[in-house]
Amino acid sequence: MLVNNAVAPDVPPPLVELLNRARNQHLSLSELLQLVESLSETGQARLASELYRTWIAFNDTHPLLHVVYFNYSVNLRQLGDVAGAIHALRACLKIDPRFGQAHINLGRALEDCGSTGQAVQQWYSYLDATNEITAERAGHRLMMLQHVGRVLENAGHFEKAETALWQAIELRPDKTESAQHWTSLRQRQCKWPTLVGSDHVSTRQLLDAMSPLTLACHVDDPLFQLAKAYRYNKQLVGQPDLKNFPRKQPRMKTGTEQRLRVGYVSSDLRDHAVGFALSEVLELHDKRSVEVFAYYCGEPRTNDATQERIKIAIDSWRDITGLSDIDAAAQIGADEIDILIDVNGYTKHARTGIFAFRPAPVIVNFCGYPGSMGSPYHQYIIADDQIIPPENEIYFTEKVLRIACDQPVDRKRLIGSRPSRPEAGLPENNFIFACFNGMQKITAACFARWMTILSAVPDSVLWLLGGDDDVNQRLRQIAAQHGVAAERLIFAPKAANPDHLARIGLADLFLDTFPYGAHSTASDALTMGLPVLTFPGRGFAARFCASIVSAAGVGELICHGPDDYVAKAIDLARQSGRLRAIREALQRQRDTSALRDMPGTARRLEQLFWQMQGESERGETPTPDLRNLDLYYEIGAEIVLENVEFQDDRTYRHRYIEKLIQRHDYTPVSPDGRLWAELPLRIRN
Repeated sequence: MLVNNAVAPDVPPPLVELLNRARNQHLSLSELLQLVESLSETGQARLASELYRTWIAFNDTHPLLHVVYFNYSVNLRQLGDVAGAIHALRACLKIDPRFGQAHINLGRALEDCGSTGQAVQQWYSYLDATNEITAERAGHRLMMLQHVGRVLENAGHFEKAETALWQAIELRPDKTESAQHWTSLRQRQCKWPTLVGSDHVSTRQLLDAMSPLTLACHVDDPLFQLAKAYRYNKQLVGQPDLKNFPRKQPRMKTGTEQRLRVGYVSSDLRDHAVGFALSEVLELHDKRSVEVFAYYCGEPRTNDATQERIKIAIDSWRDITGLSDIDAAAQIGADEIDILIDVNGYTKHARTGIFAFRPAPVIVNFCGYPGSMGSPYHQYIIADDQIIPPENEIYFTEKVLRIACDQPVDRKRLIGSRPSRPEAGLPENNFIFACFNGMQKITAACFARWMTILSAVPDSVLWLLGGDDDVNQRLRQIAAQHGVAAERLIFAPKAANPDHLARIGLADLFLDTFPYGAHSTASDALTMGLPVLTFPGRGFAARFCASIVSAAGVGELICHGPDDYVAKAIDLARQSGRLRAIREALQRQRDTSALRDMPGTARRLEQLFWQMQGESERGETPTPDLRNLDLYYEIGAEIVLENVEFQDDRTYRHRYIEKLIQRHDYTPVSPDGRLWAELPLRIRN
């Protein structure tokens, strides 16, 4: 620190001259910026800060002083001085109140300090002051509206978040990030129809902006889902620069004593549905066969009981949260991983970019994401016969390998004391239908089926996992519109996982959602003896629940379609003896079912890992088939906007084939390995 023109003893001599020049106003702005950039690049950010501070103190009349304050704030953030950065940004805005990037950064700094209300207010102050649009200000407005939407969404203020995001969408319909969050928000609020365009934004633009996971809640169309994943991957990751990252070659295994190195990459190795599911599998891996690495990329400083348990179960834990994609890939490469498992897919906190560097010879899609990745580097997907029967392999770019049931469970999970129905807020003697899936999985058609069931079973209620108060009230109003009394919808408050598991069995019948069915919620329900009624579609997310129900040994609860689902739900509510027999069967075969055979699941996974290794050593690792996926996307978008909820497989494929023929007749289409065998001979030849 400078005091009375004296220089601190740790300031190197060359900098003394620069500080004197700054003090005497002989250091130009361009020189200043070049110098601090050089200092920062050579690890001397603190000296750069000293130079900034001195220049500001003695050049307070410079016309671009606000720019220096802004750059100084960036320097202070790099040093971890958030409070200092906030002071610098406020000084910047005092000079130029319409400096958009400074508003953005000040809001982010306030948010990082936990002052989310001040952050939102900061961004709104810029939005209120810049109603006139210039190209630059349009970009800044867009960023601030996106930040406002994100912060309000995280704070649970969904309506306000939706409003901010819609303003961002109408400002720049070509930018997909805002619409991606907007469509997801509408699903979580049960606002139907989800996609509602305007004079400025088309429904097709909103569909294009949907993420693959949001799309899976919207429609059961596995070809379009695959094409969406393919396009999403190109937009999200693209093709990284691989010139300094050569592709990994398989490490040849010379004997049975040499272990495979298997790496699990996930943000959910913690108290999360995926963390719960994988815990026991990781414990049961045969350490004579596989050496297990975990690469955690989720929220920092979690250290909950599930994460601590996983750390004990595996051989090596790597926290890669703070690493760039290329640095994380380098770490995985240095660990010489043979089989790398993507447990996130396209879910929250996913690090898909890591896999684009191909840091292991074999990359696998397993457990976290319900669908194909549609990427050039995910070579395998692990599922089961129910989720991906052989005829449905055309909906995946990965080679399909199978275990008995794709839903691992943890047989050691803590379960609380079972409450009484009144203690759980339930009527003592009514028939209780239940669904504990997230609100985003409930569609208008799904809810209408439930209302039909409730209308046919007058003494019944529907027990749902509670959402936002506005959402709960909205569903009650929609129920009333269907002629079902609002009080027949009961919302379960949030509860700790052991307590939630304990109360599940109080219900009589679990009603699955469509097209995105229950995953861990279904295995939880069946584990607690609650029968789950479902009907499968064609895609991964729409068939997962049927797989779990089948693995639990109660295949009679798998219906043939929506009409059969409604009829069977009503029938089971009226025939208490039949439902009682199913519950008894669940209890009797609970610990011998495929659903809970975790030792068998661990052994089968290891067999598959060695199979992949063998194929890799022989040069037989599959290459993902990405042909014609842009074409399937365009066809799928047309079909999705026709709003057909459910159809048999023959009808579904025929619709695609008709449109493929139309396009081929206009411009010849190159053959691919999906629907080509079903096209007319004149096209195939």
